[in-house]
Amino acid sequence: MSDADYFCHESSYVDEGAVVGAGTKIWHFCHVHPKAKIGARCVLGQNVYVGDAVLGDNVRVQNNVSIYDGVVLEDHVFCGPSMVFTNVMNPRSEVSRRHEYRMTLVKRGATIGANATIVCGGTIGEYAFVAAGAVVRGDVPAYALVAGVPAKRIGWMCRCGIRLAVDVQPAAGLAVACGECGVGYRESAGLITAA
Repeated sequence: MSDADYFCHESSYVDEGAVVGAGTKIWHFCHVHPKAKIGARCVLGQNVYVGDAVLGDNVRVQNNVSIYDGVVLEDHVFCGPSMVFTNVMNPRSEVSRRHEYRMTLVKRGATIGANATIVCGGTIGEYAFVAAGAVVRGDVPAYALVAGVPAKRIGWMCRCGIRLAVDVQPAAGLAVACGECGVGYRESAGLITAA
C-alpha cells in the first residue's frame, strides 16, 4: 500500500513487505516487521513492535506493547498499555528456541488490560476481558472476566464492556440481559454465550 493509505509517524519504521491496512495510524517509535499483517483502521501507540503477527481490523494497541511472532489478534481487540505477549514457554539466552514458538489467538472484541501478561499457547475468547496486571497461563472463555496471578475467572462481561450480573458459575439454563445495552446472554455448559 502507498503511504497515503495509512499514517506512519516519521520516527517509526514499517519494513518492506509488511501489509498495513487503510486508515491505520502508527505513532512514534514503532517498528513493524516485514512479515507483519495489520488490518484497516488500527492504531499502534508509541513504542509498539509488531513481529510476524496478524492484526485484524480496528485493533487498538496502546503504548509499549510488543506483538511477537505467532500472535494473532482478531478484529476489534484492545491491548492496554505495557501488556505483554510471550511466544516461548522456557526461554534461555544461550538456547535457540525459535522452532518452539507457540501461537496465541486473541478473538474478536477481547480486551487485555494494562500490564497484563499473556503466556503463549492459549486462546482468549470473544469479548473476554483480562484485568490489568493479570497473568494468563491458558485459555480464557468468551465473555469471561479474569483477574489475578495466575488469572482466574471472576465474572462475565457484555460485549459492550459492562460486567454482567451473573455468578462465576452460572446456573444451568440461565438467561440474562446486560443492564447497559440490553444484549441477552444464556448459560451453555457452564459458560456464557450471546443469545
